[in-house]
Amino acid sequence: MNPAPIKTPCVKVCFVDPAAGLCVGCFRTLEELGRWTKYSDAEREAILASLPGREAHYADQHPGPNGAVS
Repeated sequence: MNPAPIKTPCVKVCFVDPAAGLCVGCFRTLEELGRWTKYSDAEREAILASLPGREAHYADQHPGPNGAVS
């Protein structure tokens, strides 16, 4: 029996904003990206729960045309 795949927020748009220290595709930190498969399910769920807030904060700090994330 194969183990269940690890849930990930990756959207295959990998660009790390060095000033923010975040991937602007999934909004994980460099540490989180590197350790993702090592985290427990609970740790990954906690990070996943924080991502919408990170995205909103990033969008507030980096508005593009018409308020979109640049």
